[in-house]
Amino acid sequence: MTLNGWLQIALFFVLLLLTVKPLGRYMTDVFEGKIRFLLPVERAIYGVCGVSEDDEQSWIGYGVGMLLFSLAGFLSLYALMRLQASLPFNPQHFPAVGEHLSFNTAMSFVTNTNWQSYVPETTMSYLVQMAGLTVHNFVSAATGIALAVALIRGFARRSAQTIGNFWVDLTRCTLYVLLPISIVVGLFFVWQGVPQNLSAYVDATTLEGAKQSIGMGPVASQEAIKMLGTNGGGFFNANSAHPFENPNALTNLVQMLLIFSLGAALTNVFGRMVGDQRQGWAIFAVMAVLFLAGTAAIYWAEAAGNPAFDLAGGNMEGKEVRFGIAGSALFAAITTDASCGAVNAMHDSFTPLGGMIPMLNIQLGEIIFGGVGSGLYGMLLFAIVAVFVAGLMVGRTPEYLGKKIEAREVKMAMLAILILPLSILGFTALATVLPAGLSGPLNAGPHGFSEILYAYTSGTGNNGSAFAGISANTLFYNVTIGFAMLTGRFLMIVPMLAVAGSLAAKKIVPPSAGTFPTDGGLFVGLLIGVILIIGGLTFFPALALGPIVEHFAMLAGKLS
Repeated sequence: MTLNGWLQIALFFVLLLLTVKPLGRYMTDVFEGKIRFLLPVERAIYGVCGVSEDDEQSWIGYGVGMLLFSLAGFLSLYALMRLQASLPFNPQHFPAVGEHLSFNTAMSFVTNTNWQSYVPETTMSYLVQMAGLTVHNFVSAATGIALAVALIRGFARRSAQTIGNFWVDLTRCTLYVLLPISIVVGLFFVWQGVPQNLSAYVDATTLEGAKQSIGMGPVASQEAIKMLGTNGGGFFNANSAHPFENPNALTNLVQMLLIFSLGAALTNVFGRMVGDQRQGWAIFAVMAVLFLAGTAAIYWAEAAGNPAFDLAGGNMEGKEVRFGIAGSALFAAITTDASCGAVNAMHDSFTPLGGMIPMLNIQLGEIIFGGVGSGLYGMLLFAIVAVFVAGLMVGRTPEYLGKKIEAREVKMAMLAILILPLSILGFTALATVLPAGLSGPLNAGPHGFSEILYAYTSGTGNNGSAFAGISANTLFYNVTIGFAMLTGRFLMIVPMLAVAGSLAAKKIVPPSAGTFPTDGGLFVGLLIGVILIIGGLTFFPALALGPIVEHFAMLAGKLS
């Protein structure tokens, strides 16, 4: 570890902190209908879709709208890939994508996971990349943000039967938040050398005389929303390690800030909409402590390297040389905290403990800033449980932001939280006993188990990164990971919306001497403790079988 490395981490965090309030204020105004500079376009969309912006929905109506929209997106993307060979903008004449791979990919992009069991530059045409994958990068991110805002309204409203209108929230988020920022960032990437064209691939002759095909395409436009929407899913297989996606240190910094910016700003949106910005900063503080602790652990593990080798400079295996260990550790922490598989280093080549931290971050539900929207509503579900537990322990009525936390809210919150370990551990167990599952990992022993565990962790957590040492483009893995992505996204959202509806219907109780404070250091520590306890109880047995066993084996010098 070096001073330069720590300064890189500190610089990133300071820049992130500076974006929270202005972006949070802007997003709050968007969802409260105060920013309407594209009003004619917005109303035209409502008119075509038959939506009245004044008609709000109950939590059931909101959820049904979201599910139907996601179903339509899944079917359209699946059809687009299956018909790829007959459609235009396919200069490389790629054939139709196979059935189970199309299922996996469509489910992946609809759920904001962006897991890729394929090599993009040799599989997907420009039309699929633009009209399919990039479009879903926008709408899946907008869906996540809309759901977070719906839960915030549950806390902010009193005696209400509605939590907003899904179609209005989706439209406003896309028009006023995602599109403007993506256009500016896309132009910035073009300026920095990221390709943006519809040209056929370029054939080149290497210095050794071999022929090489250099991928082209509309990369910059996809790269911008891929990062801003915490999507991942690169235009090239190497993702943000590819110089066409991430040319230099400046683009690397901008990409990292994009990944965290909206998730961090949503904590400020939360504070503003509930009328107490200190509540938002308390949630931000919890996320920041967990993020910095995880980043430091990855940096330490990778800088220390493998004790079986006497190498100066730490574990550079699989790292992007341009950014070094600190930059790769920071990027790994960010992408696995924020539901974004756009890594610039190969997690499979991390040390056991260095790879365990990203895995744990995802298993906790990516609540550390998290995927846009999902990080905040995941953290708020933990907050509900923490307040309930604390209230029972000290003999106070469990309340959060003036709303009494009762059995219904706690049951729904725990159901949403426990969906994750049920899916991750269940699918992992299935893969470790079936020949089709055991044929996937390229390594035996603890690391092979970690590769399987990480695959289902990433799928369920809607993250999209991978250890890479697993052959996942098979019928078994495409189908099971597809259902893991479905489970992690929608089976968590439904009980979360039930919590939003229940809270919105409650009256706000004025603070009293018996109210547990939720805007200070005590609450921050309590919430971190609850998160780690629940995470430890649900995931530690699985983790111990993989990375921890591998770590001690490595210390014993038994692994090369």
